[in-house]
Amino acid sequence: MGNRLTKIYTRTGDDGTTGMADGSRVSKADALFFVMGDVDELNAHIGMILAQIEALEADKAQRFIAISDSLSTVQHLLFNIGGELAMPEYKGISESHISWLESEIDTFNQDLPALKDFILPAGSALVSQVHIARTVCRRAERQAVNLQQISKQAISANALKLLNRLSDWLFVLSRYCAKVEGSKEVLWDKTILDKFSS
Repeated sequence: MGNRLTKIYTRTGDDGTTGMADGSRVSKADALFFVMGDVDELNAHIGMILAQIEALEADKAQRFIAISDSLSTVQHLLFNIGGELAMPEYKGISESHISWLESEIDTFNQDLPALKDFILPAGSALVSQVHIARTVCRRAERQAVNLQQISKQAISANALKLLNRLSDWLFVLSRYCAKVEGSKEVLWDKTILDKFSS
């Protein structure tokens, strides 16, 4: 195992910089940390989805075992993206990870009804939490694209692909969770704003 953290605060970041794996110090306002922060936030939201599943009644939670396993895998992949950002020489995301996500999307999607209307980011607490994770994932991807435009070597092509695919996975997962828990999807209704028409 690597170095064990024995002291949490070091005071070295009080000047607005953060120490990198190579010993250099980088401003906390650097674009790199916008991506790191969004990926970390996304991982926390994935953790919240897992917590909501674990809080379900035992019989309902049983239906989510495969989803929970996938969510745990995603958390580890996001941690690997953080590792790549902190240590550019480290390669934690591969094509096989992206293929796995695509396979998951296809598997979830084949059990879902065809999408005929836009879906609002709403529904049960669990489904809404998945939508929150999806929107944070989109933000992380935008920040990652911005970082790559500033410094092409700062983030790998596979990490970018994974974030892109992950937001698709989360969208399909929101629909799949609604199906598994028996809740209704909230669809966009173009007539709901007719009351404002003169």
